[in-house]
Amino acid sequence: MPDWQKPRHEARRVDWTRRSVLRAFSALGLLAIPATVMAASPGLPPLRFGLTPVFLDSDTELLGALERYLTGRLARPVALVKRRTYQEITTLLLTGQVDAAWICGFPFVQFRDQLSLVAIPVYRSRPLYQSYVIVQAGDAAADLDGARGHVHAFSDPDSNSGFLVTRYLLATRKETPASFFRRSFFTYGHRNVVRAVASGLAQSGSVDGYVWDVMAETEPTLVAGTRVLHRSEWLGFPPIACLAGRRDSPEIQELRKALLAMPEDPVGREVLRTLRLDGFDTAAPSLFDAIAAMSDFVKAHA
Repeated sequence: MPDWQKPRHEARRVDWTRRSVLRAFSALGLLAIPATVMAASPGLPPLRFGLTPVFLDSDTELLGALERYLTGRLARPVALVKRRTYQEITTLLLTGQVDAAWICGFPFVQFRDQLSLVAIPVYRSRPLYQSYVIVQAGDAAADLDGARGHVHAFSDPDSNSGFLVTRYLLATRKETPASFFRRSFFTYGHRNVVRAVASGLAQSGSVDGYVWDVMAETEPTLVAGTRVLHRSEWLGFPPIACLAGRRDSPEIQELRKALLAMPEDPVGREVLRTLRLDGFDTAAPSLFDAIAAMSDFVKAHA
């Protein structure tokens, strides 16, 4: 039985938004690294870790707290690198300008011959999540076909849950976003998709189901303006990846070990509870085969 199928401690239900993740890193004592963790060795080069806006927000103070935490955990300097889009972070990763990055399954399968998996988040005992198509709460649509002619909000062009899955569903109907929707646009953030639909700026949207589910608890007034119209199959959770040629380098091995050991560390457990993750695990690239198949289908029917 794979490690990710084994029972794990139940994650405490807490807040999850891009901004709250950073707030949590600060609030959970990440400025107070356990005494067993060594200080950063001055002679080591920094580990450059790329972050997309799906997970983090541009809060300088909180980004600094996360950087100090990772520096303590890895006993080497850490430089967090954040960009607005998946494409920017993926480009930095492919060109070696960051050592590892928390990306999406869609960019991973697009460049799987050049990338290697470092670790996969485990969510509700599995390294899987879903994509949702949401509509306004009062919309009469009974299924995806009922969203024809809508103004639709996507998250990011390289997002699996926020773009690819819906493109695939339309391709199976011999449709494209341009032919199916009256208009579509990108919000560059899953919370922004929910906000766009709830406010009426869009009539429907494609969103990360993991984010929507937690927002339904933490921001019920906002999410009450939406409802889930369609849920995808379970797909590989957005992974942490590195260049294939760097997978066995000391810094990547250290990062992987730190991520895998989080459930055994008091601070790590608290961080995981805040993120509502059970932990991190290793997995084979085949975890993302379903996303690769959707990508191939869309290309073939473009």
